[in-house]
Amino acid sequence: MGSSKSLGELFDTFEREAFRLETLDDYSNSGNTDAYQAFLAGEPQPDDYNDGWVSELLSHTSKGKRVYRVHILSRPLTPYLRFELGWGYRKNATGGEEFFILDTTDKLNPLEGVGDFWLFDSVNAAVMNYDDNGAYTGSEVLPESRAQEFIEYRDRALSQAIPFPEWWAKYEE
Repeated sequence: MGSSKSLGELFDTFEREAFRLETLDDYSNSGNTDAYQAFLAGEPQPDDYNDGWVSELLSHTSKGKRVYRVHILSRPLTPYLRFELGWGYRKNATGGEEFFILDTTDKLNPLEGVGDFWLFDSVNAAVMNYDDNGAYTGSEVLPESRAQEFIEYRDRALSQAIPFPEWWAKYEE
C-alpha cells in the first residue's frame, strides 16, 4: 500500500528537501515538446522558457527548501540531453534548483537498474514511470517503509556525481 498523498501533494507539502534521480537519455515525449523542437531547429531559447517551473522552484527555495537532482548519463549526449542540460538545467538553476551529473562514460553505473524517482524529506519516495519512448506514464508513491532504500540510492548517486556547472564547463557540446 502506497502513501495516501499524490506526487503533486508531496511536492506541495515537503518541508526540507526534494531530490530527483534522472536516468533516461530522452524525455522528449514527456515535457515541453514545442521547446525541444525549437532547440532542434537552432532557434534561440525563449525568455519565458520554463517560467512556470522556475516560479514553483522559487516558492520552495525562497523558504530555504532544497530542490536538487542527479542525472546519470554518458557521453556523447543525446540531442535531448543537450536540450535538457543546455536549456533546462541552466534556466531552472535561476530558481535555485541544484544539479549534479553522474557521468558513466568511463565507469560502471553504480545504480544500474534503478529508475527515476523523487524523494521528499527522506520520508516519501515516488517512482516515476516512462514508456519505451520516454513518455511519462505516471508515478507510484511508495510506503514510507521503503524510504531507506531510496535514501541509499540518493546518497550513492551524490557520492559519485559532480556539480553540473563544473561538469558542463568541461563537457558542454
